[in-house]
Amino acid sequence: MLFVYRTHYEGPLSLRVRQIPDASVLGWFRRGWDCDDPWDWIDAELGGHVYGLGSIFEAARANGQPPPQTVGELGTLLRAQRYVEGGTDDVRLDEHSLRVRDDDDEVELAYFFLDDEVVAARGDRLAYLLHSWPLPGDADAPAAFDPGCPVTVATPAGRGDATTYAVFLTHYDGRTLARMAPLAFPGVDLPGVAGHLRTADPGDDWPEELLVLRALVAPDETTVEPALQRCNHWPGFNLNDTPWPRGMPDAHAAVHREAVELIEVGECTHERNPDASLLHVAEHLAQLAMHCNEPFGYQQWFLFDTAWAAAHPDLARSLLRYAGHWDPLD
Repeated sequence: MLFVYRTHYEGPLSLRVRQIPDASVLGWFRRGWDCDDPWDWIDAELGGHVYGLGSIFEAARANGQPPPQTVGELGTLLRAQRYVEGGTDDVRLDEHSLRVRDDDDEVELAYFFLDDEVVAARGDRLAYLLHSWPLPGDADAPAAFDPGCPVTVATPAGRGDATTYAVFLTHYDGRTLARMAPLAFPGVDLPGVAGHLRTADPGDDWPEELLVLRALVAPDETTVEPALQRCNHWPGFNLNDTPWPRGMPDAHAAVHREAVELIEVGECTHERNPDASLLHVAEHLAQLAMHCNEPFGYQQWFLFDTAWAAAHPDLARSLLRYAGHWDPLD
C-alpha cells in the first residue's frame, strides 16, 4: 500500500509518500493495534508525525477494544474514536482506501491509505499525489483534453486552439486545502500566456495570484518565467497576508510599475525565504514551489497547456482535481 500525507509542513510539494507492507487498510491497523507506543510506531511506519492518527490506537487501548475484524468494524471505530475537526464525513473508508481530512487549528491537512488496486485503476485521480518535484516537462502536440473536473473559465479567451490551465495551491487564513478551483484560459497556450495576461482586462473571476502574475509580466517579455521569478519575491503570499490589494490600476503599464516598486521596497515576513523556492519552466509547463513562511513551508503554482496535458493526461487531470477537492476519490 501507499500512505500519502497532504500537509503544508512537508517539502516543496506539501506531500509525504511512503510505502507500507500491508495489503489493506485493515491489515495496517490490525498490525499496529497492540504496539507499545502508537505515536512512535506511526512515526517509524509513516516517516514522521501524522496529526491525530495515534488517537484511534490510544482510545482502543483505554477501552480494551480488540482489533477490528472487518472493514466495517474499522470504520465504526474510526468514526467513534478518531476525532476529526470536520466530523465523520471527513473519514472515508472503503475496501481499497482510507481518506481523512483534519485541521490542527492552524491549517487543514489530509492523509490517504491507498492499496495497489485503487492506485492502478485511478491514475486520473491519484497520479499527482505520487510524484516528486519537479513534474516531468516533456509535451506532445496539442490535443483535445477533458479536465475531468470543474474548472473556472477565465475571460477573455484567446484566439488559438490550445487551452492553458492555472493551478494555485495557495493558502491563507481559514480554509487551506483545495481553496480555489483551477482556471482555464481557452485559446491560449503557455508560450502565449505572458502576452495574453499583459493585454487582457482582468476579469472578476481572476484570483489575487493571477493579478500579481499579470502585474509582474514586463512589457516586452514573451514567456512567464521572469514574471514567476518576480512573484517569488512578492512581499505577500504568507499565511496571514493577502497578496494583492485590488485597488491597483487595471492598465498594465501602470500596474507593472507599481508592482515592481513594491518588490523593490517590500520586505518578506514570517521567515519567508525566496532563495529556498524552486522554479522549473519548460515550453508547455511552468511550476513554482514558492517558499512562503515557517513552519508552513511551500505553496505551489502550476501553469500548463493542452500540449503538456496530452503527454500526461492522468497527471494533468489529477492535479486539476487536487486543486479543487481534498479527497481525490470524491
